[in-house]
Amino acid sequence: MTSSRTRHGDCRTRCCSVHTDGKALIDGLLEPLNLPERGPVQEYSPAELPCLLCPEQVAPQDTQGLLHHMVLAHNLLIADMGLVADFPRYIHYWKERFRKSTVEDLCSVITTNRQAPKEEQEQLWLLCDTLPEDRQLRERLQQQRLEEVLQQQQWERQDITFSRECFFCTDHFTGNRALLLNHMAQEHAFSVGLPDNIVSCSQLLDLLQSKLDNFQCLYCEKMFKDKSTLNSHMRKKQHRSINPRNKDYDKFYIINYLEFGKKWKDVLSEDDRGTKDEADDDWSDWQGFPECAVCLFCDAMAESTEKLHEHMQEMHEFDLPRLRHELGLSFYQQVKLVNFIRREVYRKRCYACSSSFSNRNELVTHMTSSGHLGSPPLCKDWDQPQYYFPTYENDTLLYGLSDSEDESPSATGPSADNAPSITKEDGVPVIAEDIPNPTDLRQQSVLNNLLKSSS
Repeated sequence: MTSSRTRHGDCRTRCCSVHTDGKALIDGLLEPLNLPERGPVQEYSPAELPCLLCPEQVAPQDTQGLLHHMVLAHNLLIADMGLVADFPRYIHYWKERFRKSTVEDLCSVITTNRQAPKEEQEQLWLLCDTLPEDRQLRERLQQQRLEEVLQQQQWERQDITFSRECFFCTDHFTGNRALLLNHMAQEHAFSVGLPDNIVSCSQLLDLLQSKLDNFQCLYCEKMFKDKSTLNSHMRKKQHRSINPRNKDYDKFYIINYLEFGKKWKDVLSEDDRGTKDEADDDWSDWQGFPECAVCLFCDAMAESTEKLHEHMQEMHEFDLPRLRHELGLSFYQQVKLVNFIRREVYRKRCYACSSSFSNRNELVTHMTSSGHLGSPPLCKDWDQPQYYFPTYENDTLLYGLSDSEDESPSATGPSADNAPSITKEDGVPVIAEDIPNPTDLRQQSVLNNLLKSSS
């Protein structure tokens, strides 16, 4: 008689190969996989900043020079610069507006020296947030900058290429940035804040490292002759944090992007104790972090399933909504079809003719030239239970598949059963229970026996 150990071994051999890390190798595919995600945010940085009213241009770093020029040359003043989240985009927006309209149409007017004679009075053109268009622009730029900062922070949390040495010892850290920040806080009592509150962490660390290399205290910002003197000063004076009055650090903290016109000091100074306004529970303006869906055949991303369908139709001539309608696919059948195509593309194999290729570009070129992209895979290939499980764990496309009952195979599919009491899902008949007659229910109810006994 065959031992249970032998039977179990055969079963494992037939099903899959199990590795020591608990992941399964199925048909040559190591689970789980992850689709590519968005990289770090590329900051908008034009080569030059233009004057709003003349061809004069300055370097992006010379913001004060541009403001000074516009006041002296054109009597144009931009108020409350602290409320402009993205100055280059702000300038380029108004540059386009001034090309189409005059300064009188777009700006407010303020008069200086009102007590002096008229010939000595001077008028200034003012751009400020009291103008509805300017206010909307500033709020839009603030929202856009917040979304970019959150996207950058999300990338940093998932980035595993980080590698850096501690400021105060020889320990080296790779992977998540929080490991280094937590180490310096716990082992050296040096804290720049919670890791989840920091963005552009590598830039912050570069800035701090440059100060230490120049023997400058990070808190009081005094200069010292050598490293040992600096370390002794920071230890004795307990200068184990950064200077909170230095505004150069503001851009590295999420709190400075949350509310329009407010920095961290303004937020912390607000006393919210005892305020329970019902408006605080209003989440109608909440905008979730955009989840990007990835194309089945390339690395193109879209922020909605609809846009991804348009991309695949235009670039690859693959129309998933059309296939769903023509084949009468249910939601779960669409899931299996998508997972099957994902797996075949990952394996660089054409799902129509089973030809294999050395890379994905050759596969897509073959499928496009041969017309295999437009033809659906055979049902027997993809309609298998194993494709209920996603090929990629973070496949956002699966979340956006249509599950409308009006378009289910039982209602519109070519193989649907028209009997009202029977529907089919993946070929398995589902028979609805008979609905009892209400009159029979009343006659057989236990309440009738109770009423008779009481009478």
